[in-house]
Amino acid sequence: MKDVMRHLAASFVLAGAVCAAAQPEARDSYRGRVQAVLRIPGLAAFWDFVQREDGPQGTGRFIAHTRGGPKDGYALEPRNIPHDYWRAGRPASYADFPLLGRGPFGQAVHFPAAADRELRPVLAVPRARLHGTPLDVKGPRKSVSMVAWIIREDGDHAIAGIWHEGTDISPPEDRAAVVEPGRRQYALFAGLAANPGAASAHVSENGRASFGDRYARNLAVTIETIPRVSAKASGAELDAHWTVVGFTFDNQRNCVTAYIDGKAAEHWVEEPAKHPFYRHAARAWQQATLAGIPGLQPGEDPAFPRDQYYQPPEGKPRSVKVLKQTPDERLELHTFPYTRVRVTLRKDSRGRFRVIAGRELAALKVNPFWFPHDLYSPPSREEGGPFTIGRVIHSRRGAGMAGYYGGVAVYTRALTPGEMAALAAVGRAPDGKIQPLELRQILSAGMQ
Repeated sequence: MKDVMRHLAASFVLAGAVCAAAQPEARDSYRGRVQAVLRIPGLAAFWDFVQREDGPQGTGRFIAHTRGGPKDGYALEPRNIPHDYWRAGRPASYADFPLLGRGPFGQAVHFPAAADRELRPVLAVPRARLHGTPLDVKGPRKSVSMVAWIIREDGDHAIAGIWHEGTDISPPEDRAAVVEPGRRQYALFAGLAANPGAASAHVSENGRASFGDRYARNLAVTIETIPRVSAKASGAELDAHWTVVGFTFDNQRNCVTAYIDGKAAEHWVEEPAKHPFYRHAARAWQQATLAGIPGLQPGEDPAFPRDQYYQPPEGKPRSVKVLKQTPDERLELHTFPYTRVRVTLRKDSRGRFRVIAGRELAALKVNPFWFPHDLYSPPSREEGGPFTIGRVIHSRRGAGMAGYYGGVAVYTRALTPGEMAALAAVGRAPDGKIQPLELRQILSAGMQ
């Protein structure tokens, strides 16, 4: 809290040093940046943390810019996850979310590193107020995109989304008082074990687990990681570290793509069967492969859920590379759109390398990530999860990502790479850094 107050004090000093002529410029810049977010088609909600129920100068709940959303603008409620689900700790309040006084759009909310296990505050839109609205992206042919303006201090967990992990899988030693199954749809994370500190996109077709594991495992993740700053960083250091993270889920193309600063580099994980996160997808691929061979094969698990097989398209290989060859056997690497497979070939009766003796997953493309499903569609509002910022409802009281949140936008379509780049460019100076706006300057100039 002392560090936050120091940042606030510094911001007021800086604001006092700016001439009055800069204040209308800040207001116009704020309007321009907001319009840059709003003009992209398909907006469901955009929280800039400037807009409040009782106006930008008030202290009411944060509300979003919307297109067809609820009348309350998806007002964010303070909730404490341990209090709601473990009946531990106290209720949360807006006092649990310190404000920076500046950000890409003029304000930012701080989520400090979690020190108290019974305090995991989150900003939430309850399910009752979002069910069936544009923010509730789900079901057949529906796509979604999200962008968040953040400063990362620590952590690799949730940033924002509809991702109720489920308290029914809490460990026995920390069983929740309120037990609910998973209610996952889509969310943005800071990498998880897939690549800690990266930008990652979680999606779910069933609200619960995937690939025979107890957790959801469909995830696109960037190869780059989000820059970190110290919790004791100066105001200037904070200002230099605004990062734009996001993702798109394109239902028509069956793929999820994670972005950092408007870029989505291709990312392959080598030997995914040995990876702490993607080993589950690798096993689902292996089980699908074995199930396609008549008879029970060595390593095949007949109890593996067939609806959780992982079978990215593997028609004609994009490329074939010979890795090893003997007179009677040859090992090739076949590259497909989302997989690289080592294929062992043996000579047939006519002396040609045609008989496939084995297939092994050598690499898995995880950005973009193949996801051939619709997003989970809760059959009722009682079976759906809330939209949360800063954390998600976690089976182990997860801490989320510590840092500053300066904006969160959700769209009801898959944005193009150009649109994701345009969002990442909002407020960005020629030196590549996002120039923060001072809330005090914006308000002094008037919002009308």
